[in-house]
Amino acid sequence: MTDFSVVGGGVAGLVVARRLASSGASVTVFEASDRLGGTVARIDVAGIGLDAGAESFAVRDGAVTSLLDELGLAGDVVAPSPRPAWLQPATGDAAPLPATALLGIPADPLAADVVRVVGRSAAERAAELDAQPLAAVPETLGALVRERLGDEVLDRLVAPVVHGVHSQHPDDVPVARAHPALPAAVAAAGSLAVAVARLRADAPPGAAVAGIRGGVHRLVPALADDLERHGGRIRLGTRVDDLGALGGTVVVAAPGVAGPADPGRRIDLVTLVVEQEELDAAPRGTGLLVAAGAPVAARALTHATAKWEWLREAAAGRHVLRLSYDETPAHPVDAARADAAFLLSVPLPDAVDAAQVSWVRPAAASVPAGMVIVGETVAGSGLAGIVAHAERTAAELIAR
Repeated sequence: MTDFSVVGGGVAGLVVARRLASSGASVTVFEASDRLGGTVARIDVAGIGLDAGAESFAVRDGAVTSLLDELGLAGDVVAPSPRPAWLQPATGDAAPLPATALLGIPADPLAADVVRVVGRSAAERAAELDAQPLAAVPETLGALVRERLGDEVLDRLVAPVVHGVHSQHPDDVPVARAHPALPAAVAAAGSLAVAVARLRADAPPGAAVAGIRGGVHRLVPALADDLERHGGRIRLGTRVDDLGALGGTVVVAAPGVAGPADPGRRIDLVTLVVEQEELDAAPRGTGLLVAAGAPVAARALTHATAKWEWLREAAAGRHVLRLSYDETPAHPVDAARADAAFLLSVPLPDAVDAAQVSWVRPAAASVPAGMVIVGETVAGSGLAGIVAHAERTAAELIAR
C-alpha cells in the first residue's frame, strides 16, 4: 500500500519523497518527463559538464548544506570567488555592486560605491527618506524600497539585483519571500538601511551562496539514489491527470497539476564557451546584473569560470559565460556574444561551443484546502527556499 504519492520529480518532489521514505513510509514519485530534477539539470558545452539552471544556492539557513551533508556531498560544497559582481546601469559605465548591500539594498545610502551607481542627489534623498518614522512594513519589496529609499535606488540598484535573483521586479516580490528575516528586522530598526546592516552583521562569515564541485545538478541523482535506497519508487514518463486515482496522501510538486496555473515567466539561458585571454583578468568580476534600459537584451551575465575555481580548472584556459534573457533573441548565440562583448568591454571571437535552454518560472500559487503542495509556486525561487519548504512539509506529514 502506498502511503504517499508525489507528483513531480523536481528537487522539491525528490526532497519531500526522500524524507518521507527515510521515515519508513511507502512513497512513489510520478514524473511526466523522462528525467528528474526539473530546472536543476546538466548540459554539456564544449565537453564541459555545466548547470543548465541553478548553479548556486543560498547558505543563510543551512537547509541545502545540511541536505548535502546527509547525501555525502558536503566535501564538494565550494564557495564562489570573492571577486565582486558588477552592475550595468541604463546609461554610463558598469560599476561594482555596493559592498554592504542585501539584494541591492544599501546598508549605507551615502557610501561611495552606492553614490557611484545612483548619484549623489538620489543617495541623499534615500538617507532622508529612511530617517522618517516607519508606519508599517509594506507587503512587497518594491513598495518598501520605494518608500524608504526612493525610486532611484529602487530602479538603478535594487531592481536589477532582485530580477537577477528572483526573475521578477521587486514590486512582484513579497518582502518575506525576498528575505524571510527582513520584515521583522525593518520593523525593529525603524529603518531599512539599519535593518540591512544588522542582517549582514548577523550573517555567518563567508559567501552568501555556495555551489557544488562539478555542478549543482549532482544533487538530483544523489537524491534519487538515496530515495530508492530507502525503498522509494520513481516512475518516469508517467503523467498524472487524476490526482484522485493515486494512492495514499498526495503531494503535488509540479506546477499546474493541482489546477489551472499562470503560464509563468519564460527565461532563456545562453551559455558560451570562448577563448579570450583578456578574460583571464575577470574584468567584471564574477559577472554583471543589467538595469532596465541598458543597451543590451541580456538581463544578467555570469562569468562562470571567474566565479568557480573548479570550473576554471575544468575549462582548461577557456571561459564559460552564461547570459539570461526574458525574451528569446532572434539569434540567441549571436546576440549573447554581442551582449557579452559589450558588458565585459572585451572583444569576443566566435564561441568554441554554445547552448541555449529555456525554462518557465511558475507564478506563485495559493494552496487549496486539504492539498499538499511543494515547490517554487509556494516556496519561491531559489534552491534554499525550495529545499527548506519541502523539508518542513515532510516533517509535518510525518508528524501526522
